[in-house]
Amino acid sequence: MTLAALASDWRERLGRHVPRAVHLPGFTLKESAVLMPLVEEAGEPHFLFTRRPLHLRAHPGQISFPGGGRDAADPSPLHTALREAEEELGLPASAVEVLGGLDELPTPTGYRVRPFLGVVAGGVTLRPKAEEVAEVLKVPVRVLADPTRRRTELHDVPQLGRAVEVDYLDVGGHVIWGATARMLRNLFDLSAGLPAFEALQRRAW
Repeated sequence: MTLAALASDWRERLGRHVPRAVHLPGFTLKESAVLMPLVEEAGEPHFLFTRRPLHLRAHPGQISFPGGGRDAADPSPLHTALREAEEELGLPASAVEVLGGLDELPTPTGYRVRPFLGVVAGGVTLRPKAEEVAEVLKVPVRVLADPTRRRTELHDVPQLGRAVEVDYLDVGGHVIWGATARMLRNLFDLSAGLPAFEALQRRAW
């Protein structure tokens, strides 16, 4: 399954999807955004992730998509996602075709995160920022879409005063969890019935 076929289906599906915003009465959440970058590797679609350095105070060692908080100068959440991807990975916005946005997600750290799905042009050389990126990971979409790799656990979140479901994906010795795993779950749930995605999932099994 080529990236072009999958991207075409996702572009059409996301073009009709109206992303939902987070509304938590009584809570003020800071805006943030991430880019979910798709690349083609060995003729197969992959998602590109970053692993955070262990010395960072926030989420050390965690695997995530490039992104961060929205600056006052950012005209939109999409601008935030693209700016952060360029700052973290040296990925120019001009090299990304944005396919659409997904539903916002709240995080226990007080953010509401808006994800954007995008295809990275071939031939782009990434230049990860060592202070923020310990490793760049490329994981096949078919592996991430394999439901046998997915699990959920209940975690107490003191900020919310209740327990919430936390998603986990076990992938090749790495664990992708939290908001990043939930973004993938939301995308894959939204992809039900798409020919390219269904063909890709059959390969995962």
